[in-house]
Amino acid sequence: MSRSRLVPGAEVVAVPGRNLALRTPEGEFLHVSTPDGAARAALLARLTGQTDTPADERLARVLAAFETAGYLRADPPPAPWPAARGNVLLLGDPVLTGPVAAQLTALGARPRTADPASAPAGAAADHTDPAGPDHAAVVWCLDGPVPDGLWDAADRLPERGVAWLRCHREGWQAYVEPLAATPGDVTSAHVRARRLAATPAHRELAAYWSGPRTSGAPVRLTAPAAGLLAALLADDLHRWATDGDDPGGIPARRRLRQVDLRTLTVTERPVLPVPPVAPMSGRAG
Repeated sequence: MSRSRLVPGAEVVAVPGRNLALRTPEGEFLHVSTPDGAARAALLARLTGQTDTPADERLARVLAAFETAGYLRADPPPAPWPAARGNVLLLGDPVLTGPVAAQLTALGARPRTADPASAPAGAAADHTDPAGPDHAAVVWCLDGPVPDGLWDAADRLPERGVAWLRCHREGWQAYVEPLAATPGDVTSAHVRARRLAATPAHRELAAYWSGPRTSGAPVRLTAPAAGLLAALLADDLHRWATDGDDPGGIPARRRLRQVDLRTLTVTERPVLPVPPVAPMSGRAG
């Protein structure tokens, strides 16, 4: 067996008067049976990657159980952000694009922030920008609702091989939409259609989106709230760029996340593409 480590979030603790226990990434504790102190020390040395010497039969069985349960992984170097997917165009409001740019830079991407007026949706859909190189991904962040038609052209980005990721705020709720990277993925138009279909207040929601709206004191995005939204966006984009594994639960490309900006609570909902409507034949039945 090659040098191995516990998966992130899994930890082993020595319980006084008892044996070892594994705390799983989900927060559960599992009993680990080892025959004696020497076996415990050998197991810990293997789990921390301190040794890759051949294990005896009993230790090999314990390690195999860890691996079968998914708590052990080989210890490869972290996947770097691929150069071919490094150029990311950021559009939208600086209160969000600033934290997103910082997160992406820390992960190894090359974000470039532009004013949508100088890089409109049509230019984004062509994924060429005269002020810079071609972009592998476009991220658009709005500190408010999405005006009708604003993202229509950008919804065509996946058809041209460009990843398309977005978020926006509606009052105290923010929405992080699924990343779209292929023609079959969920676009902003699909999300709007699914949200209208899921609420009895569809007329009111459509009117809210199209405006005008009367509001009181404006909602101010706090630094922690903006940081959370930026982290969610950057993590989704990093997993796409490195072909990383999706966490358990709803697949990232079918996941709409709603963030309560007062409590920073994230709620996930599945969302699917909306198939095209078949045209009417025009013949009387």
